Amino acid sequence: MKRVFLFLATNLAIMLVLGISASLLGVNRYLTANGLNLGALLGFAALMGFGGAFISLWMSKPLAKWSTGARVIQQPSNATEVWLMNTVAAQAQRAGIAMPEVAVYDGAPNAFATGATKNASLVAVSTGLLQSMTQEEIEAVLAHEVAHIANGDMVTLTLIQGVVNTFVVFLARVVAYAVDSFIRKDEESSGPGIAFYVTSIVCDLLFGLLASIIVAWFSRQREFRADRGSAQIMGTPRPMIAALRRLGGIEQGDLPKNMAASGIAGGGMLSLFSTHPSCEERIAALQRA
Repeated sequence: MKRVFLFLATNLAIMLVLGISASLLGVNRYLTANGLNLGALLGFAALMGFGGAFISLWMSKPLAKWSTGARVIQQPSNATEVWLMNTVAAQAQRAGIAMPEVAVYDGAPNAFATGATKNASLVAVSTGLLQSMTQEEIEAVLAHEVAHIANGDMVTLTLIQGVVNTFVVFLARVVAYAVDSFIRKDEESSGPGIAFYVTSIVCDLLFGLLASIIVAWFSRQREFRADRGSAQIMGTPRPMIAALRRLGGIEQGDLPKNMAASGIAGGGMLSLFSTHPSCEERIAALQRA
C-alpha cells in the first residue's frame, strides 16, 4: 500500500510541476484557430517526456529508500555490514566511481542501484538475498550493481525514456487532431472537440505500450553489460554465473515499478516487456564472453 501511495503521489506531483511549467512557457497552447502549432507541440512533448523522466531520476534515490524501507549503513553494526561496506568500497574504486551509499532492506532476494549521478548513488541489497546466497555470490551481485552505476545506466535509460515519451506525446496529439478534424470536417465551430481528447488518451496508452517495449529492450541490453561488468570487477565470470543460477532457483523479490530496471532481478508478464533477460540467457551470454 505504501508503494502504491508513493507511486501515485509522485506521479501526481510530477504532472502538476510539468503542467505549471508548460503553462508558464506557453508550450501548452499548441492548438490554435489555424490548426496545430507543431513547434509548440514539440516543445510541450519534450517538456513532458524529458521533464518527467529527469524529475523521476532526480527523485530516484530518496524514493527508493522510502518505498523499500532501505536503511543506509552509516556506522556498521555487525560483521555483515562491515563486509558490505568494504566490498562496495573496493569495487567502486576498481570501477572508478565515488563510494555509493550502501543500504539493506527487508524483503525477498533482490538488489538494486539507483541515483542521479555516478558519484551520488545508492546500492541496496535485501535481507533475503543476504540469507540465500554465498558470500562470493553476493559479491558478484554487488559488482553487478556497481557496474550499473559505472556504466551510467540510470542516466542512459532516463534519456531513452525521455525520447520515447516525447514521441508518444507528440504523435498521440497529431493523430488525435487528424481524427478530430475528420469527424468535425462539416462543422463550422473551431477548436478541438471531444474526439481530440478521447483519441489523445487512447493513443497515449497505445503508443506508451509500444514505447515500454523499446525501453525494456534497452534495459535488457544494459543487464547483459552489467553482468560483464561484474565479471570484470571480480576478475572472472564464475561468481556472477553462480549468483544467476541461484536467482533462477529461488523466488525473487519485486521492486517498485519505477525501480524495476535497476534491480538484479526483474521482469514482466511477457518477455517483450521484461526489464531483465532470463537468468538462462544471462548465464549463456557470460559463458560466451
